[in-house]
Amino acid sequence: MSEHGREAHFVQSLERGLAVIRAFDAQHPELTLSEVARICDLTRAAARRFLLTLVDLGYVRTDGRMFSPTPRVLELGYAYLSSISLPEVAEPHLERLVAQVHESSSVCVLDGDSIVYVSRVPTSRIMTVSINVGTRFPAYATSVGRVLLAHLPEEEAIIRLERSRLDRLTGRTVHTMAALRAELNRVRAQGYAIVDQELEEGLRSVAAPIRDRAGKVVAAVNISVHASRNTVESIRRELLPHLLATAAKIEADLRIAAPGRATRLPGA
Repeated sequence: MSEHGREAHFVQSLERGLAVIRAFDAQHPELTLSEVARICDLTRAAARRFLLTLVDLGYVRTDGRMFSPTPRVLELGYAYLSSISLPEVAEPHLERLVAQVHESSSVCVLDGDSIVYVSRVPTSRIMTVSINVGTRFPAYATSVGRVLLAHLPEEEAIIRLERSRLDRLTGRTVHTMAALRAELNRVRAQGYAIVDQELEEGLRSVAAPIRDRAGKVVAAVNISVHASRNTVESIRRELLPHLLATAAKIEADLRIAAPGRATRLPGA
């Protein structure tokens, strides 16, 4: 370990370069040099070197004042996306599920203490934030996150929760370690998770695990609904059976997918 707690092999300049790329998002599609420096906690000189290097490599463009990413940044994620078939396997099942229940459905995986959307079929916009493939949310406050955390070894789940900022996102958010541990035990026992307006007011969701051919939970599938249209009980009674059936169908297809390809996911 170095004096800063990093391993000896750690390359800080690579970390900073990736931070510069991540500075651009849906809310910040274009940034000035000063904005990048502020967001990444860099000096202007360092930010300028990173940005101009990315320009030279074709990942960023500039008009001399504003900087923005180019489509070439997609190459950075392509190797991962092309190496798995889970989104491809899941999507037709999500489409059929959405046609049945007329609500949005997604498949997510766990990455650190966050969940990441890898497949999504929407029906209507029920959240104030846009959800697309690649969107991340804190695992502890989502139904898919709780399913995925619940099926980790307990010690690992606790470590990930301890690493999280357990913010109270709404007045209903379960955000203490004791309460979350009890909730994960409940999810593990019942085989699904329902979250009632904990990530966002007005949003309820139910999630079920997706297992690979070895029986390991590698993803979770959910249905998201507006609270004005569905009570927790109606979700459990009317939507959960369809969701569990869809999870089983995705699992069946994963079992016949190319070995080692369908389930190569973050953290695997």
